[in-house]
Amino acid sequence: MQHRKFCKTASMFFKFGLLGIFSLGLLTAVTIAAVGLSDRIEASDVAIVFGSKVNPDGTASPRLAARLDKAGELYKSGVITHLIVSGGTGKEGVDEAVAMKNYLVARQVPAASILVDSHGDTTADTAKNSTALMHLHGYKSALLVSQYFHIARARLAFKQCGISRLYNAHPVFFEWRDIYSLAREVIGFYAYALHY
Repeated sequence: MQHRKFCKTASMFFKFGLLGIFSLGLLTAVTIAAVGLSDRIEASDVAIVFGSKVNPDGTASPRLAARLDKAGELYKSGVITHLIVSGGTGKEGVDEAVAMKNYLVARQVPAASILVDSHGDTTADTAKNSTALMHLHGYKSALLVSQYFHIARARLAFKQCGISRLYNAHPVFFEWRDIYSLAREVIGFYAYALHY
């Protein structure tokens, strides 16, 4: 009898625990989306564009092209005068950052205004490398450009590197995989918050 009562109590705690975890995850996902969809655009020393997939022929994937187009708009509007493009080399064997620079230069952004970080393999790497470039060039403020679901974690990574004057913008580009990406960002955000 006592064993049955214990099992029932344990089952109830387990269900409440799962409900609590789900509720926290859902609240976090909503908050991440709200942060990312609320652009904070102000004049900044530099825009930092996060890498994404580059095709084997060196052309930007639609998602990456949308980020670069947004950064190009910001440059042409005068909100920023310099950019850092940051990415790694994916399975396609193409340096994302170099491909990003080429994309922007082909759209009338001067090469001299673009700094390249070819070792931005993760969000944390981009934050560390870009912070070093910012210090080197005397930049104090940064405008982060990425997909809306990535902005909250990107901001956290830069704050952990000591950059406090942060702004952000996202491209108007949505696809079905955003649902998966947003769910993954919930885990990623807590991993960064607890680990870095």
